Amino acid sequence: VWELLLTFNRLQAPQKYIYISQFLNPTFCRGNAIKTYKYNVITFLPLNLYEQFKRVANIYFLALLILQIIPEISTLPWYTTLIPLVIVLGITAIKDLVDDLVRFGLWKTCEVNSSVIVFSTWPSGANLHTLIVHLGKTTCSNVFISSKKLTTLIECEEPNNRLDKFTGMMLWDRERYPLELDNMLLRGCKIRNTDWCHGLVIFAGGDTKIMKNGGKTRFKRTKIDELMNYMVYTIFALLILVSAGLAIGHTYWYEAIGTKAWYLFDGKTQTPGYRGFLSFWGYIIVLNTMVPISLYVSVEVIRLGQSKFINWDLQMYFAEKDTPAKARTTTLNEQLGQIQYVFSDKTGTLTQNIMQFKKCTIAGRSYGTEDSSNCSPSATPSWWSTKTVILQSHNIGPIKKKTAGTDFCFCTVLSGDLIYQAASPDEGALVTAARNFGYVFLSRTQDTMTIREMDQEMTYEMLALLDFNSDRKRMSIILKFPDGRIRLYCKGADTVIYERLSPNSKHKETTQTALDIFANETLRTLCLCYKDISAEEFEAWSRRHKEAQVTMNDREAALDAVYEQIENNLMLIGATAIEDKLQDGVPETIAKLAKADIKIWVLTGDKKETAENIGYSCSLLTDDMEIHYGEDIDFVDMACECEAVICCRVTPKQKANVVSLVKKYKKAVTLSIGDGANDVNMIKTADIGVGISGQEGMQAVMSSDYAFAQFRYLQRLLLVHGRWSYIRMCKFLRFFFFKNFAFTLVHFWYSFFSGYSSQITFEDWFITLYNLAYSSLPVLLVGLLDQVKAEFVVDQRKENSNYE
Repeated sequence: VWELLLTFNRLQAPQKYIYISQFLNPTFCRGNAIKTYKYNVITFLPLNLYEQFKRVANIYFLALLILQIIPEISTLPWYTTLIPLVIVLGITAIKDLVDDLVRFGLWKTCEVNSSVIVFSTWPSGANLHTLIVHLGKTTCSNVFISSKKLTTLIECEEPNNRLDKFTGMMLWDRERYPLELDNMLLRGCKIRNTDWCHGLVIFAGGDTKIMKNGGKTRFKRTKIDELMNYMVYTIFALLILVSAGLAIGHTYWYEAIGTKAWYLFDGKTQTPGYRGFLSFWGYIIVLNTMVPISLYVSVEVIRLGQSKFINWDLQMYFAEKDTPAKARTTTLNEQLGQIQYVFSDKTGTLTQNIMQFKKCTIAGRSYGTEDSSNCSPSATPSWWSTKTVILQSHNIGPIKKKTAGTDFCFCTVLSGDLIYQAASPDEGALVTAARNFGYVFLSRTQDTMTIREMDQEMTYEMLALLDFNSDRKRMSIILKFPDGRIRLYCKGADTVIYERLSPNSKHKETTQTALDIFANETLRTLCLCYKDISAEEFEAWSRRHKEAQVTMNDREAALDAVYEQIENNLMLIGATAIEDKLQDGVPETIAKLAKADIKIWVLTGDKKETAENIGYSCSLLTDDMEIHYGEDIDFVDMACECEAVICCRVTPKQKANVVSLVKKYKKAVTLSIGDGANDVNMIKTADIGVGISGQEGMQAVMSSDYAFAQFRYLQRLLLVHGRWSYIRMCKFLRFFFFKNFAFTLVHFWYSFFSGYSSQITFEDWFITLYNLAYSSLPVLLVGLLDQVKAEFVVDQRKENSNYE
C-alpha cells in the first residue's frame, strides 16, 4: 500500500514523501553530508589554475610565454615572463586557499527520517520537524506527537531556498495535520527557552534551506572595474598598433639598409616582409609591460587593505552591543565614494526599533500622556481595551529575568521581574503597557493563554490564529471565553481594518481623527476590532480552515481566502499609538549626506502622515521644500529630480522594484540600507547593500556588502572611507600606468636607433623585477595610505568627479 500510495502521489505533484515507521527505513532519502569548500588536496591546483586563466590578462601572458620559447621571435629570455606570471598566480592561489580553509566544513550527523534530539547549546544540523519540546519540569507536544511508537506519512514541499515558508502535511491515524514554518527548526538555528527538543529530519545535507541559499551571489562590478577593463583593452589595442608600425618600419629599414650592410648579415635568407612579421611578434613581447601583469593583484591587495581599515575603524564601533563595522566584500570600496542614491528602510534603520506605548483611543475617547508606559492601574484607559491588546498578542511569551543559577523559563506566576519576549516589538510594547495598567499576561500554552485581570485570573482557549503577512497587513485570533462565548479579535493597519468594519460600527470618524493626530506625532498606529461568532458559524468556518491548512497547492492563497470569510463585519474598538524613537545622529547624518549631493529615499510600510512627519523629524524634509503627493508619479521625470522622496505603504517587493527603476532609468550608483528580512530584496538589488545589525535578526546583515550597528555610521562609510578609497584607487591607476608607460616607451624610443629590430634596452632581470619589486611599493602605498583630512570631506566631495 505504501509503494502504491507513493507512486500515485509522485505522478500527481512534485512533492516529497517521508514514511516514518519502526519497521521501514527508506533508502531513497538523501544523507546529511555537505561540502562547504571548493577544493581538496587533489583538485586545488588544476581547479584554481582553471579559474585564474578565465581572466583574459593571464591568458595573454601565457601566450607571451609561449612566444618567448620561439628563438626566431623573442629577444627576451622566457623567465622574464614566467617568473612574474608564477608569482601573480601563486599570490592569488594562496589567497583562494585561505578563503577556502575558512569555508571548510563537513556535516554528517544525521539523515532524512532520523529521529534526533537537539540541546539548547547545539545548533541544529538539519531541517527538523519538532515533535516534543522539553520545558523544564514539563513536556508539551509542540505539534502533534508524543507517542513513542509512530507510523505516519509526511508530505511536504520539494527542497527550496525560501527561509520564510514551509508547506507540509502529516497523515497520522487517518487524520491530516498541517506542517508550517512554526513547526520547523532550520539547520544552524539554536533553540531558546527550553532545554531540548525531539525532532524528525525532513531535509538534510544540500537539501536544507540554508544550503539552498548558498548559491552564487550576483557579482557586483564597480565603475572602476569597468574603467580598468576599458583601459586594459585600449592599451592592448595600442600595443598591437605600435608593434605593427614598428614591424612595418623594420621591413622598410631592412630592405633599404639591412640588406646592404655586410656586417648585419646573419646567414639567413629571409625576406624583409617575413623579418617584419617576426619583428611584430618580437615587439609584442618587448612592449608587453604596457599591459601590466601585476595590475589585478595590486588592486586586490589595495582593496583588501581598504576593507581592513573599515573593520578597524573605532569611530564605527558600537560599544553598547560590542558590534564593529564589517566589510563583507573587498571589491566595492571605491564604489562607496560614487553613491548617488541611498534607499533606506525606516523602522530599525532610522529608528531604534524599541517600541514604547504612548497613547490610544477607545470608543472615541483618547488617552495618553508623554509617558504612558509607567501609568498606574488606576489610570488605565479601559479594561476592555487593555485586555484586548493582550488577547491579540499571541506571538509573545512571558519570562523571568535571568538571575544567577536560573535559566530562562516560561513564567506562570506574577513577579516583579516579569518581562516579555516577543517576536514583534509592537506586541511587546502593548503587553508591557497592559501589565502596568493592571492586566498581566501570565502564561500561555499551545492552546491557552492566562491573564490576571486586576485580581482575577482568566484562562482563554485559542481556537485559531490568522497570521500576519505583508499583503494582509493584519492579524487575528479566535478565542473561547470561560463562559463559552467565541470572539475574533483583529489588529492591523487602519486602511485594511476600515474596509472590513460593520456598517453598525461606531466611532469611525473620531477614531480616524485620533489616528491622524497620532500619525502627525510620528507614532506607529494599530486599529483594534472584534467580532462575536456563534458556535455554528465557527464550526462551519473551522472545517474550511482545516482544509486550507492541509492543502499542498498554493496553501497561502487558500488560507487568505478562508481568512477573508471570517474577517468581516468587524466592530471597531479603537487604536493604539506606539513611539519608535530615532537613533542618535540620524538628522545630522541625513543633512550631511544631502550636502554631499546624495539623494535619500525612505521606503516604509507606514501610513503617509507618519512617514511625512518622520521625514521632518530626521531632517529629510525641511520647511523650505515644496511637498508633492502622488500614487502614480513618474519616477524618472519627477521623483528622481526631487531632493528627497518618501515611499509609504510599500511591500518588500515594491522596495526592490523602486531601486530597480532608479538603476535602470537613471544609470545611477545606488545604496540600500535596512535591518530586517523585509529589506533583503532591496539590499541585494542595489549596487551596494548595507545591513544594520539591530532587533530583527541577521538576515539583512547576511545579505549585505557592509554591516554596522547604527545608521549614523553611514556618513563615515561614504564620506570618509568611500572618498578615500575612490581617490586612492584613481591615483593608484594613474601612477601605475604612468610608471609602466615610462618604462615601456624607452624601448619604443630605442627602436628608432636599432633598426626597429625589437632589441631590448635594459638588462633581463631588471625587466623581470621592475613591476614585481622595484616599482611595486610606491604605487601600493599611494593606493593604501593616501588621504585627505576627514573634516573637510563633505565640502570637497564634488572633487570626486575630477577623477572620472
